[in-house]
Amino acid sequence: MMQYCASLTEYKRLLTREVKIGGLLLGNGHPIRIQTMTTTDTMDTEATVAQSIRCIEAGAELIRITAPSKNEAENLLNIKKELRARGYDTPIIADIHFTPNAAEIAARIVEKVRVNPGNYVDKKKFDFIDYTDAEYAAEVVRIRERFTPLVKICREYGTAMRIGTNHGSLSDRIMSRYGDTPIGMVESAMEFLRIARDESYHQIVLSMKSSNPLVMVQAYRLLIQKMDEEFGECYPLHLGVTEAGDGEDGRIKSAIGIGTLLEDGIGDTIRVSLTEDPEFEIPVCRDIVEQITVRGKQATQPPVFASADKLPYDPFSYKRRETIAVGNIGGHHVPVVVAYYAATDKIKPTDLEAIGYRYNATDDKWNISDAAADFIYTGKILPDFALPGTLQVISNYKAWQASPDKKKCHPYLRAVNYLKYWDNATILHFVAVTVDSEEDFAPLFEKLKSDHGAVLVISAVSKHSMVPIRNFIAELMRQDIKCPVIIKVETLANTVDKQLINFSVDTGGLLIDGMGDGLMLLGDTKDIENKKVSGRTYLEVKSNGQFLNNTAFYILQATRTRISKTEYISCPSCGRTLFDLQETTAKIRAATYHLKGVKIAIMGCIVNGPGEMADADFGYVGSGPGKITLYKGKDVMKRNVPSDIAVSELIQLLKDNEAWVER
Repeated sequence: MMQYCASLTEYKRLLTREVKIGGLLLGNGHPIRIQTMTTTDTMDTEATVAQSIRCIEAGAELIRITAPSKNEAENLLNIKKELRARGYDTPIIADIHFTPNAAEIAARIVEKVRVNPGNYVDKKKFDFIDYTDAEYAAEVVRIRERFTPLVKICREYGTAMRIGTNHGSLSDRIMSRYGDTPIGMVESAMEFLRIARDESYHQIVLSMKSSNPLVMVQAYRLLIQKMDEEFGECYPLHLGVTEAGDGEDGRIKSAIGIGTLLEDGIGDTIRVSLTEDPEFEIPVCRDIVEQITVRGKQATQPPVFASADKLPYDPFSYKRRETIAVGNIGGHHVPVVVAYYAATDKIKPTDLEAIGYRYNATDDKWNISDAAADFIYTGKILPDFALPGTLQVISNYKAWQASPDKKKCHPYLRAVNYLKYWDNATILHFVAVTVDSEEDFAPLFEKLKSDHGAVLVISAVSKHSMVPIRNFIAELMRQDIKCPVIIKVETLANTVDKQLINFSVDTGGLLIDGMGDGLMLLGDTKDIENKKVSGRTYLEVKSNGQFLNNTAFYILQATRTRISKTEYISCPSCGRTLFDLQETTAKIRAATYHLKGVKIAIMGCIVNGPGEMADADFGYVGSGPGKITLYKGKDVMKRNVPSDIAVSELIQLLKDNEAWVER
């Protein structure tokens, strides 16, 4: 196998083993399956059945239900019987944490069980243990003894299994040996997979989930490489970004993580984990799969570069592409955002409100938000008023020649004109390149090698631009061309959800691989503004410019390349949740949205915290009915806080730790 997927230049599904889940076939080239998880109390049979039916009718092909103890595991039989009596034969998955006996009960009832190797036998107390090799081997033997009975039951009953590793719930044993790393996630799953294979059991799906899309993508790539090296084959993969959150945050994070892998043919089933009712996850899943499925039906394009399948970067660890700094672009600068204003005849000060600049005429000052665009592309027109000090203009070459302020205004040339006419290698200028065109790039590359003022603005004709843009940037790396690159992506999608997914997939995967020094997004939301999306109006699309600007900053935030706002790591809720997760998340957002760079985790129960929120600065975790435990990092700060005052106590915790600023 080459690297981690079948091809880096054309769409080819990764060949995986076929797994049978009830009457559903997964892997081995079968369609990418969509699934979700119920949020009801598993002991409430009627509520769980009703919610399952809503999800099935929305398009879910698999339904996962939590079974935290023997009682819930046994009640899965009643839920299954009722669903079958109502004519629904959708396979059911039992979600297990901590309780092997519950898994062994569920495996005799449902079509699939999910176990988390981080807490099925092992424990997580954030203790570091200095194991000798012999002690570590003895622990693996202990896991084999505890896990083998479940494997034998699954084999006997024809039950499938997902070995589902979560980044935040790696056991102390794995953390002590491998650290908090993607390779630790992989080894956690591989230990269980080896045991299953030794028992001649192969009805297995694997997952490598994280709330950080970058970690998630790296872990899946490493897992594929490891399976291929050790077994010469791969098992089906369940893709998901855990604790993605709600609204645009949840959709963008999920699309980046899931879409990046699907673009390379990786993934056999997906779940989008939103802090919303589970039926709202299904349309997002469907949009992600549809985008990839359409690409798979397109005619295969030959690679632009002969060496396209030879990577000049490490896909298993993050390192930003090395570039020179041109102005505030590239080098060690955070990626910039370019707003598109070329479609208007005149630009007014009020037009800039959409991209984070509000003019106060009384004191003749601009108020600038944390998510304010860095450049505006104006085409052939120029603003006729004094711009905010941090905002610069990109205009077509002729307009730039007429500009009175060439410190604030910079020329934009198509590649063909750049080669013919441009001879100044010292001042900032932008060169537009279509990366999947048929032109010979050799002259362009040769000129760029000695041009220290050029910034490329690269786009693709293909509706799926991530792969050809990645190939182009990789060629820049092979030829040691260090000019910064702005990624330009346009979508013609007709819903907000689809636009978010298009932008996230086409740009997020590049940023995850360290490519890109800026974003320019183009799209049209005038026909879809403020409409209900997935059953709710969650986007404040006051203008096309605002939507595009916000989306660019959300993508940069999700890929951890530029932080401009508070980040929320919020679990999707399930039957274990001990408070109203959606309502509480909304309250915490309303109180803390202005805390730029602070990461706050909101977890429904102890299963999802503190482990799953290991990446957060502060945590709000359900610890019992009506009770909340507050964390700073991995440390408990307050226990058993009544839920009616817990948000206020969280704010006080932020203040006590100097993480609070007044609005």
